[in-house]
Amino acid sequence: MATAEVRRATVDDAARVAALLHDFNTEFDTASPGAAVLAERLRGLLAGTQTFALLGGEPAVGIALVTLRPNVWYPGPVALLDEMYVAPPARGAGIGGAIVERLIADCRRDGVSVIEINVDEGDVDAQRFYERHGFHGSDPQTEERAYYFFQEL
Repeated sequence: MATAEVRRATVDDAARVAALLHDFNTEFDTASPGAAVLAERLRGLLAGTQTFALLGGEPAVGIALVTLRPNVWYPGPVALLDEMYVAPPARGAGIGGAIVERLIADCRRDGVSVIEINVDEGDVDAQRFYERHGFHGSDPQTEERAYYFFQEL
């Protein structure tokens, strides 16, 4: 069983990050270009400053992939938690919680103003998980629900 240790991934971790992301999509019947393609893309992204990944467990069995962008409404960047995944045998051991705590700590340290997460409507377990860690699916002041819209190009 993996420990709940969390660390920032390096370019050398691209293959492991890719394998976890591919496993995530495979588990939930979502298309994936494959671990090799993802690893190649990640080598470039992880070498830059706008994408980072956190690996949970030793060996790594959990992943958070995060992208940063400027935003006119905030003084610091906005972080988007693109993907978060913990392999099924490691769930319930605190690895996901440790990853989110590290994400929040790193974002605070780096001057990030807000962390955004998109969660599917039917994924109530993920919604509860993020709410336990201080995230909101609605505006805390107005209680208005947040919605996510997209268009693939």
